[in-house]
Amino acid sequence: MTAVKNNATRPQVLVCVVGARPNFMKMAPIMRALQDVSHLIKPYLVHTGQHYDQAMKHTFFQQLGIPEPDRDLGVGSGTHAVQTANIMLNFEPVLDEVNPFAVLVVGDVNSTIACGLVAVKKQIPLIHVEAGLRSYDREMPEEINRILTDQLSDLLLTTERAAEKNLLKEGISADRICFTGNVMIDSLLNNCKQASPLQKTLDNYACTQTVSENEYALLTLHRPSNVDDQSTLVRLVNVVSDLSKKLPVIFPVHPRTQQKISQTGLLAELHEQRVILLPPVSYLEMLGLMRSAKLVLTDSGGLQEETTALGVPCVTLRENTERPITVTEGTNTIVGTDPIKIMQCVDEILSSGGKSGRVPEYWDGLAAQRIVAEIVRRYLPGN
Repeated sequence: MTAVKNNATRPQVLVCVVGARPNFMKMAPIMRALQDVSHLIKPYLVHTGQHYDQAMKHTFFQQLGIPEPDRDLGVGSGTHAVQTANIMLNFEPVLDEVNPFAVLVVGDVNSTIACGLVAVKKQIPLIHVEAGLRSYDREMPEEINRILTDQLSDLLLTTERAAEKNLLKEGISADRICFTGNVMIDSLLNNCKQASPLQKTLDNYACTQTVSENEYALLTLHRPSNVDDQSTLVRLVNVVSDLSKKLPVIFPVHPRTQQKISQTGLLAELHEQRVILLPPVSYLEMLGLMRSAKLVLTDSGGLQEETTALGVPCVTLRENTERPITVTEGTNTIVGTDPIKIMQCVDEILSSGGKSGRVPEYWDGLAAQRIVAEIVRRYLPGN
């Protein structure tokens, strides 16, 4: 770890990378916290363009209070190899131009590992926010990104205590690890008051069905293991249809998921049930839908954390999770894609209210401040 030479007249550049939707929520509080040390650090925000819906990108930046990126690489979609390679090719000249003292990446998307590789090859320290999370399922592309990014990183900032144990087992020295808390929860707590009310969201999408607060299920589904395997997808769609007979289901549908459901011929069946299909919604709309739901069914990692923070029961449609604290301390239950297990869990929530859980340590809205303080301590000593 190399300390930056003290320069009293000019702040040092920290390149901060976002690429996909979950990154925006994690980066927003960090960018705010960096404003408090603007005399020391000048953030340079790079958006790789991995999330290529321009309208949705601008909505997220606006709602979360993130400044427009200093550089948008505009890489767009592609296979994992193509996308990762394009990000690397476009990111390297940025580092040559701005000469940062470090590169900060968040999460586990392709942008995270791609920019991390470029930084380390150029001998620029890499800082990884949300380090040490493990599903131990290497069929998940994100798991490969997590493992490799952590091995490359100079400073690893964790969201839960168990993450440090994972890193130590993988040979990473304790002095590179710092438990700072969960920046996703920083964003959630900062934006709860601005969350879109349920009816306003439904009106925005011209929904004519009547849905009451705390009387519906919220569903998200996007992981390749669930939507690319047709038999798994058909099984889940049938469960959703059965579930909608018990209570309405609000389903913001990822475009790729909608395409896959259409190919099964079951999209019409969902329309005939009490399933409200919405296009991808904004952050504040999703936050409002989560907050008002009776329960959430999801294969998303971020929603497992957010539902725990909100105290809303979560049914995770995966066989594992890289966020075990949401199960051991929070409101999350892992059920996989077995229809019987899914319905049993839903029935338990409907009859008893589900797991109440508790908010984990350092999920207090101050994680970004701890992150910035640690960066200053390690790289800008004497300030």
